[in-house]
Amino acid sequence: MPAQEITLPDDRDEYQYFLEKPWSDGFPVVAPNQQRLHWMLTGTRRDPDEVVGVIPPAGETATVRDVALHALMAGCKPDYLPVVLGAVKIMLRDEFNMGGVQCTMHGVAPLMIVNGPYAQQIGIHGGNGCFGPGFRANATIGRAIRLILMNLGGGLAGLASATVFGSPIRYTACLTENMALTPWETLAQAHGYGKDDNVITCAMAESPRLHFDDVSTEPQRLLRGIGDSMTSTGSWNMWFNSDVVVAMGPQHARLCADAGMSRAQVRQRLWALAERRQGDLRHRGNWREERARALGIDPNDDDAPFKAVKDVNRVHLIVAGGLGPVTAVCHGWNESSHAVHGTYDI
Repeated sequence: MPAQEITLPDDRDEYQYFLEKPWSDGFPVVAPNQQRLHWMLTGTRRDPDEVVGVIPPAGETATVRDVALHALMAGCKPDYLPVVLGAVKIMLRDEFNMGGVQCTMHGVAPLMIVNGPYAQQIGIHGGNGCFGPGFRANATIGRAIRLILMNLGGGLAGLASATVFGSPIRYTACLTENMALTPWETLAQAHGYGKDDNVITCAMAESPRLHFDDVSTEPQRLLRGIGDSMTSTGSWNMWFNSDVVVAMGPQHARLCADAGMSRAQVRQRLWALAERRQGDLRHRGNWREERARALGIDPNDDDAPFKAVKDVNRVHLIVAGGLGPVTAVCHGWNESSHAVHGTYDI
């Protein structure tokens, strides 16, 4: 829905009006009017008519005003608008393949990991319950992206979108890292950004699968278990070169750090451990002879390793969540989408 003024009859409830239109994710939205839209646009210095990008597959052009309109509908504060604008620009990069995921049968969504001082300033949450409800910045920034993908991109279930089930992560997918409890540098710093840079990383991801381990007292046992969680035979990662986001809980991260392991070492170890023998996969999951050959694996070699993540650089390790013996594994989509990252303007 491009930005436009809508005049309702005096006796028409604005919330019911929008819920009756295909403009909502099923929840009530903040009904836009000129006064509210002007308020939202105070969150940026950019020209409202500036083009941000073309949203696939419908190909509607998104201006700053259009993005602000959807941020308003989602319940954002004006301070959140720079993050939404930055995310839209980053997600439209060719290598991310937003058009493909808009039409897929899968249920993945663009997961936003927002690092830097501005994320902390506006209250993006990375602690207890960060993947769940209760945090306005997380919920509404991610929701704004989804409304844009639906209304300007046409990513509606049963129309452009062929998603079989969808997933909860398709309502909203935005968090930061637990800066108070992480023992390591952030994901953004691992990509070469400075600690004061405001950075968004986006990866196509499924809803998190929780790995609970309150037994391990040393890293090798812990990481073997998490690595095994990364090798679900129903995930796309086992069969294609794609991304995985591992959100390690602070307790698990501290266990590794106290044993002298750096973030890079933990990522490398998870990558090495997240594999299965081909013989264990041949008669289960999505194994196909041609997929083995495409990965350079002899399909007749039962001892050949099938790695869950084909390239260690596609393991995206963050520290998030609250205290407790839990790590979240977010499997990715197929090889046509590569995680993207970049800075955004305040």
